Amino acid sequence: MVENNGLELSEAEAEQYDRQIRLWGLESQKRIRSSKVLIIGLSGLGAEIAKNIILSGVKSVCLLDSEKLKETDLHSQFLAPSDKIGENRAETSLQRARALNPMVEVTAETKAVDELPDSYFASFDVVCATGLKQEQLERINNICRDNTNKFLCGDVWGMFGYMFADLFDHEYSEEIVQHKAVKRGPDDTEKNARETVTINVKRRAIYVPLQNALSADWSKPELRSRLRRGDPSYFVMKILLRFRDEYNRNPDPAKRKSDTEILLRMRDELVKELNLPVGFVSDALLTDVFGVVAGAAAVVGGVIGQEVVKAVSQREPPHNNMFFFNPVKCVGFVELYGQ
Repeated sequence: MVENNGLELSEAEAEQYDRQIRLWGLESQKRIRSSKVLIIGLSGLGAEIAKNIILSGVKSVCLLDSEKLKETDLHSQFLAPSDKIGENRAETSLQRARALNPMVEVTAETKAVDELPDSYFASFDVVCATGLKQEQLERINNICRDNTNKFLCGDVWGMFGYMFADLFDHEYSEEIVQHKAVKRGPDDTEKNARETVTINVKRRAIYVPLQNALSADWSKPELRSRLRRGDPSYFVMKILLRFRDEYNRNPDPAKRKSDTEILLRMRDELVKELNLPVGFVSDALLTDVFGVVAGAAAVVGGVIGQEVVKAVSQREPPHNNMFFFNPVKCVGFVELYGQ
């Protein structure tokens, strides 16, 4: 849980964040102002997440990426200038990221995730990871759990995207509206003598690690019943993560034909492994997962940024525990897996 540690906002900060303070209160803004966030992966999705978190007014944001900026990044990565191709993505994003909110300390880390010790990730209140293999995601998630820190991850492939959140044991407050009987005079009836009042209620949400969510047992009746809803996004995510694990990259637009064949083969293997209905994961969902489409990055990055703000401010119910954006249906939705 992020504490504000007696932090007081300066006059300039109070003015800068006036609208947010009016929205969720001074104490919540203090918690936001005390938090340190690590963002891993500065693709188009990472840039969207960084923008939203920096504008919220956290204490600091570290951009971690060991990759070089590529020409294909420029279609969605708006923090990196086009004349910086071939340079580190995190470092080239610094200037524009800092300009978003000079009150937030923004730094860059160019080492690869596997080169960094566990203690590095434990030093942040929130870790947002993108572009990593499943093993790397699970490692960082476990480090965060050991230190009771917040962990979120997500990715965008083409127009498809997902988010996972593990907030461990999360406490938050929620505003609810209640009806209260108020008798103003002798002529008031029970119907007209009531008014609505808003109160803050303390709530608690328990989360599971990523490993649990990704290893859900689809032989159980309660999960099999979900198949009747007809949305295969969870399985699309598993296929794309499996592709990255096996080939150490994302589907490549320059290899669209061969990579599509691989994805469809992996789809058929997963359908057989989990005994899914034939045709449940359509070809259409796996033929447009190349590159990062800016619109999808904005949707998923907006959700992740919002969830980080809710987590550190401890206001409003957070998503528990997965969000998917299905481009075929053009809809986003929240699901719970692993419990």
